[in-house]
Amino acid sequence: QVQLVESGGGLVQAGGSLRLSCAASGRSFSTYAMGWFRQAPGKEREFVAAISWNSGTMYHADSVKGRFTISRDNAKNAVYLQMNSLKPENTAVYYCAAGRVAGWRESEYDDWGQGTQVTVSS
Repeated sequence: QVQLVESGGGLVQAGGSLRLSCAASGRSFSTYAMGWFRQAPGKEREFVAAISWNSGTMYHADSVKGRFTISRDNAKNAVYLQMNSLKPENTAVYYCAAGRVAGWRESEYDDWGQGTQVTVSS
């Protein structure tokens, strides 16, 4: 089991940038695939990005390709989401998750953080 704590959310104007961080506890962090998901008000949670245990594979949702980038630092037990050119429709609670496969399905992840709010104003 991995405990996850997100940070870095906040209020930003459209076109701005934010970098989300997810700190993980547990000695086996480097063996987990990691993902970012988000949930906007009134909508279901959706996939944003995923990265394999060794950063060899990365996936990004089509809606964020070219603007968001997932990365990780196993030495720091952390995963990041760099978000550029933010849009009001990116407003959501962002969650990081740990699993065995760098997939897009929520069911592929076992452990979740509590989320961090990102609000993009127009």
